[in-house]
Amino acid sequence: MILVTGATGNAGRAVVGALAEAGAPVRALVRRQADLPAELATGDLNDPASVAAALEGVRGVFLLSGYDNMAATLAEIAKAGVERVVLLSASAAETGNPANAVSRYHIESEAMVRESGVPWTILRPRTFFANTFRWLDQLRAGDVVKDAFPDVRVAAIDPLDIGAVAATAFLTDGHEGQVYPLTGPQSLLPADRVRLLGEVLGRDLTFVGLSDEEARAQMSAAMPQMYVDAFFDFFAAGNLDESPVLPTVEQVTGRPPRPFAEWAAANAAAFRRTDA
Repeated sequence: MILVTGATGNAGRAVVGALAEAGAPVRALVRRQADLPAELATGDLNDPASVAAALEGVRGVFLLSGYDNMAATLAEIAKAGVERVVLLSASAAETGNPANAVSRYHIESEAMVRESGVPWTILRPRTFFANTFRWLDQLRAGDVVKDAFPDVRVAAIDPLDIGAVAATAFLTDGHEGQVYPLTGPQSLLPADRVRLLGEVLGRDLTFVGLSDEEARAQMSAAMPQMYVDAFFDFFAAGNLDESPVLPTVEQVTGRPPRPFAEWAAANAAAFRRTDA
């Protein structure tokens, strides 16, 4: 039995699907009822006792970074005799910079997993293709997408590939103590993603890059300032480079990662104009 936390999120749902497709028994930790190919257990990653209640018979746990009382949760996982933790971290941990709020919670989470006494595998994916959903309102309303950091290339990844790597780490040998940086097969600018999405949708889309001042104002309205500062540290100051395309997904799973256009085609219905 594999317990998947964050099971209704982009990565967690993909892990549940990959394990279920492989025929592995899966238990999904959820806060409320959800449509998943898994046994459901109600709980919250911020509450170690609720995680402990879901651990009976579990030999592997897919864990997310940055939750409250994570050391206590890992202690419960160790006490239950779990044989493997696969942690969803991020490339932000590679900066090694605890002054950056995003890097800090990934660095601290990785350290706690390493110190837990439970065999571990750490995944460090780049930006998710699913982050493209933040353009939904703009694309439903028209054919212009405005976004921050127009000159930053990212080898973004399909969450399904994260799920495939996680499932492989649980179900096959040789992954203990490994840190896997995960990318998609292309290094793309935001304008490239807009163009590819337009080709899939049959629309002539235009990308407009926001100035740093415009981007900071927009982001400040949507998230705490420490996270705004973190993303500017990554992408405006250039202290995180997510542009290199890495072979890890294919090395682990035996197949190449999915390109952005494939993800866009699978999710095209979400981006249709409301007046179409």
